[in-house]
Amino acid sequence: MLDKKQEKDLRRLALEIRIGTVEAIKSRGFGHIGGCLSVADALAVLYGAVMKVDPKNPGWEDRDKLVCSKGHAGPAVYAALGIKGFFPYEDIKTLNQPGTKFPSHCDRTKTPGVDMTTGSLGQGTSLAAGMALGDKLKGRDSRTFLFVGDGEANEGQVWEAAMFTAAKKITNLVWLVDNNKKQLDGYVKDVLDSGDLRAKFEAFGFDALRIDGNDLGQLYDALTKKAEDKPIAIILDTVKGRGVTEVEETMANHSMTVAEDVFDRWLSELNGQLEALS
Repeated sequence: MLDKKQEKDLRRLALEIRIGTVEAIKSRGFGHIGGCLSVADALAVLYGAVMKVDPKNPGWEDRDKLVCSKGHAGPAVYAALGIKGFFPYEDIKTLNQPGTKFPSHCDRTKTPGVDMTTGSLGQGTSLAAGMALGDKLKGRDSRTFLFVGDGEANEGQVWEAAMFTAAKKITNLVWLVDNNKKQLDGYVKDVLDSGDLRAKFEAFGFDALRIDGNDLGQLYDALTKKAEDKPIAIILDTVKGRGVTEVEETMANHSMTVAEDVFDRWLSELNGQLEALS
């Protein structure tokens, strides 16, 4: 359970990740803003309180790892890594520009701190399962955390990887499903309804939890839960665009192209929330 200071520190980090995300996307003028903002709280808890990482040694073999299978959330991951000191923070403002180390989707060959290349939806789930199984076979004391989108869960490969994770008892792999209810073409329930995700993961052999994915205390408790004989899947009920009112209230918020003054308005809102914490 988080104490008040820890919760305040993580709330600050989550806001900083949201600010970094907006600043990075502003530098390009467009990007996948909604699904980045929805996972900012989970990223804050992971990098601020849970994951064992070393910014000075990104390739440390015994580190915990993050696989962002919903690769379009890359800007939020970059913001978290920049804040933690894996590279100069200002570099994230070269997002998706020629010669950048920060492509729109995560690339482990370009960005310090990125553990796996992702972007083709579904493939990150298999990669994460393989990474975690490899660590387990080598006796490493580490965990891998896997972000999957609820729209991404329309991909059959997601469920193949889930079946494999449970069958091989890869208990050092934690699945986090960003259940923000929307995908590119609309609401998930209207495009291809995934049904009860918690029940599905339980049926596949997981210890499945369902929490408020924008609540720092619930995130911390779930992410520090010890796996026993089953891998853990956490269904994160989140709000797409969380933290920026205008994005939250926009239906088509999967990817947005807006004018510079709109980005500035969003940043003003976030910076106001940050100042209120002081």
